[in-house]
Amino acid sequence: MYDRYGWRARIGLMYMASSIVMEPEFYMMAPRGVSIHTTRIILPSCTVNGLTEMAESKEVERCTELLAAAPLNVILFGGTSASFIKGYGWDREIMNRMQKVSNGIPATTTSTSVIKALKALNLTNIAFATPYNSEVNQRGKKFFESNGYKVVAMKGLGLERDHDIGSVSLETVYNSARETDTPDADGLVISCTNLRTVEKIDILEKDLKKPVVSAIQASFWDCLRISGVFESIQGFGKLLTI
Repeated sequence: MYDRYGWRARIGLMYMASSIVMEPEFYMMAPRGVSIHTTRIILPSCTVNGLTEMAESKEVERCTELLAAAPLNVILFGGTSASFIKGYGWDREIMNRMQKVSNGIPATTTSTSVIKALKALNLTNIAFATPYNSEVNQRGKKFFESNGYKVVAMKGLGLERDHDIGSVSLETVYNSARETDTPDADGLVISCTNLRTVEKIDILEKDLKKPVVSAIQASFWDCLRISGVFESIQGFGKLLTI
């Protein structure tokens, strides 16, 4: 058995209480010696109001403090739409709030991680596949475009309940991603940390012939790099090999 007790890196994860996907997908990707440690935050709904209520609440600081009690290498706010919902700079505002109470442990957010991933892969024009409703999608489009990326195609599944998002099959995610992609996109972004993705990223990249960035994959890659782990991990897309 691999030793996964975090002798190499310990990742702290603040994750939605109603979500189920991110932790198992992190462990699928985790190399030897990397561990994940989670605390939970309440998400009222996957709507603009629900996401904003969660991200603006003092629970962000409280959950950060709980995680910071452990000897971690990084603390992640593991929510995509919640960290882009208020536009340009909102992800960094959340990150700064976390770092004020993190006992010196570096912090990041999923939206921050995705932006870093797009830069690392030299992507400019993106297709944006999501489980969200149209209002949340528009907030995401505005966030990416304000950060210098052009959203050339966008498609959402229209879901507003977190349990419904967590129940979406990998086949549906694969098909939705292919339907969202267009020839003028040089990469595909799959949003949401409660949407199953990482097991289909490799095959999507082969079929679409372009890089695919998922919220969970980018979050994990960013946390590894912040923690000083630069191992090339095969089977989960180009991002984890650079």
